[in-house]
Amino acid sequence: MNDKEKATPMLQQYLEVRERYPNCVLFYRLGDFYEMFYEDAENISKELELTLTSRAGTPMCGVPYHACDTYIKKLTNKGYRVAICEQLEDPATTKGLVKRDVVRIITPGTVIEEGMLQEDKNNYIASLYLQGESCGIVFADVSTGEFHVTEKSGASLQQDIIDELARYQPVELIFNEAFLDLKNVHDFIHNRLLVKFGEVLTEEQFAPANADSLLKQFVTESSGDLPESLPLAKKAVMAVFVYINDSYKNETPRAVRFFVHGANEFMELNLTTRRNLELTETMRNKERRGSLLWVLDRTHTSMGKRKLKQFISQPLLDHMKIVARLDAVEQLCKNAVGSGELCAALSGIHDLERLMSRIVYKVATPRDVYALGKTAEKLPALKEALGVFDAKLLKALNARINPLTEICNLVANAIVDEPPINTKDGGYIKSGFNQELDRLREITTGGTDLLKEIEEKEKAATGIKNLRVGYNRVFGYYIEVSKGNIDNVPDHYIRKQTLSTGERYITQELKEIENEILGANEKILRLEAKIFSEVRAFVVEQLEIVQDTAEAIAETDVLTGFATVAAENNYVRPDISLESVIEIHDGRHPVIEKILSDVPFTPNDTYLDLKENRLLMITGPNMSGKSTFMRQVALITLMAQIGCFVPARSARIGVVDKIFTRVGASDDLSAGQSTFMVEMNEVAEILENATPKSLVILDEIGRGTSTFDGISIAKAVAEYINSKAIGCKTLFATHYHELISLEKTNKGIRNFSVAVIKKGDEIKFLHKIVEGGTDDSYGIEVAKLAGLPQKVITAAKTALKTMEYNSKIELEETLEQEAEEQAQVSFTAIAQQNAIQRIRNLDMDNITPKEAYLILDDLKQSL
Repeated sequence: MNDKEKATPMLQQYLEVRERYPNCVLFYRLGDFYEMFYEDAENISKELELTLTSRAGTPMCGVPYHACDTYIKKLTNKGYRVAICEQLEDPATTKGLVKRDVVRIITPGTVIEEGMLQEDKNNYIASLYLQGESCGIVFADVSTGEFHVTEKSGASLQQDIIDELARYQPVELIFNEAFLDLKNVHDFIHNRLLVKFGEVLTEEQFAPANADSLLKQFVTESSGDLPESLPLAKKAVMAVFVYINDSYKNETPRAVRFFVHGANEFMELNLTTRRNLELTETMRNKERRGSLLWVLDRTHTSMGKRKLKQFISQPLLDHMKIVARLDAVEQLCKNAVGSGELCAALSGIHDLERLMSRIVYKVATPRDVYALGKTAEKLPALKEALGVFDAKLLKALNARINPLTEICNLVANAIVDEPPINTKDGGYIKSGFNQELDRLREITTGGTDLLKEIEEKEKAATGIKNLRVGYNRVFGYYIEVSKGNIDNVPDHYIRKQTLSTGERYITQELKEIENEILGANEKILRLEAKIFSEVRAFVVEQLEIVQDTAEAIAETDVLTGFATVAAENNYVRPDISLESVIEIHDGRHPVIEKILSDVPFTPNDTYLDLKENRLLMITGPNMSGKSTFMRQVALITLMAQIGCFVPARSARIGVVDKIFTRVGASDDLSAGQSTFMVEMNEVAEILENATPKSLVILDEIGRGTSTFDGISIAKAVAEYINSKAIGCKTLFATHYHELISLEKTNKGIRNFSVAVIKKGDEIKFLHKIVEGGTDDSYGIEVAKLAGLPQKVITAAKTALKTMEYNSKIELEETLEQEAEEQAQVSFTAIAQQNAIQRIRNLDMDNITPKEAYLILDDLKQSL
């Protein structure tokens, strides 16, 4: 990299450390700064917009160590790994070069610092181990200790992996070499997931020799089971353990929690569906406002915000679990006073999960520990507020919330009320907690009084009335006696300095006090750090209890928020039916009615089943509300399955296993795909993966090609979905009014349309879905509403009449041609049938070869 021999000892040390971490940016601690040199300095100064300087021709730049989080976050967001190289010795007591080494490697998926994380979002690192047709998958949030574990296999393996990645949205990936063969998955990661950092790990890292010790380090009785039936997932878990230890450079015990997910636990939602339904962010601006999450979030804690996002991303399939959540929300709704008290009790509760992680990983500040203690103070009131409810789920959650009394008492006694953000200058341990610390503080604050006491004591003991205790920077503390009283000086006085007016002495007691006073501040810092470490160690012993408490608080927060949203927005409890049906009366779109709050929202009814109402063919003009209607049906279904009340007068929802959407026009230029290709890919995925229990939303199939091609494709897709091949509940919106004829020939397809009032050239959308199709797309009228110039509108009408006339002539000619072809087909078929019948009537036992030849020639001529 650079010539070590010409470098100073400090730079030689830097280069030696840098060589061991070639894939990292090295933050090298020098005093109060992290410095970078050589190529790192040149590159990172540009990335972070820092001033590039030089020392003896060596490029360098740096960031303050106390403000490094902001800079590190920027680097990890850009895909860099950062190695933190700290001073391992005290520069004040070290002769020569201070020993330094890397104490931590920071990557996007291993950060736990508050300033580098979003409070309302989990920070997952994904570990994937592929073997043959199976893949073990783990999504681990180091900042909370949760590990989501599953295995996928079979013909749809790549799509299953893609769906899992879309569900958890990891910020970092680790995987084995075989995983590189999954081209579709890697295309998705590159084009859709936009993960900044991925790394191939060795087989040894997925199956480490110290596996048993790793399990003891991370796994406890409360971690949950890691089934032996998931051997590939276990390897993926072990790789995360190895990766965490490599990142944090220590083997501190850390309790994790396993959530093992099977195939039938959550509703499947692919990335397209999540984006189209705008579950957690809007499609256009990637903003939270305008999403379902924005509407439903009435949580009071960071833990609750993350749990709500998990609920929305993972709708339940278990009927009983859904009902249990709805029971809890219903009881919270019925007791407004009790719910209000519960909300008040939740307010001010800090992020227990991430506070505990920082404490466990030994990066917690005194302020973190203080926040933990203040949260513990609020837990008895929270339990009391929750205790008035007797819904089964609420009682179970209350039982899991521990008041953390011991932690509360310890922190209240040990940590000052307004602790500093770091431990550098001390002052975070309360007076009265440690006797020795109090004594040292008295020395530093009351040193003058102590010296006065010694002076008075020595005067009394020696009888020297003008004896004086003083201080000199060179000689330190001393006792000064005038020449006339030197004969009265006791033997244990030690001469220190001779003056013209007298002598200065020191005693053993004064020397000890001098050492205490001069070294008190340093001792205070060391003692406070020791006490803080002991407090932290005690808290770590309660890790499993705190984790379980935090999870219960988070779920309580979400359910309380659901009740608040239901009361504010007039939501109702959905009936979770065992039938495969979606029946909604006066349903509303939960987001649009909030955004357009000054305009009354037009509610609509919906009825879908697997019999006569499998596929609703919805026709009507653009901008009339077809897409809004279809999305609101999907959102109401999803809301019901996360245990939330829904925007409707009433709703009966049969559990849906998957929701698919094909909505709007989009292209993927980065992948070289046109709008039509993207549309067809999405439709193909739906046709391949939908089941009879799915809900499919299709909007304007076939728009990206010619009219006849589009109609043909849309017709074929509708018939295929409605057939026994899939037969699922489907909402199919189209501007091809030719498709309304499908109702007559396909059982299960029903025509609906958007009500429109037309007076002359003027139209008004009623946004009401009514039974029956429409044969008018009102395209030119919509263009007029959009503000196209009148000259353009007039020209469009003229062109439309011409094309309709030509189309009519073309259609008549086509029908005539088809009739002729049909006649030809009929004559040919008759000849074929006659030939077959003659062959069947042949008596093969009584025919000569010559007769057979003549018959064959005759059949040939007839055909």
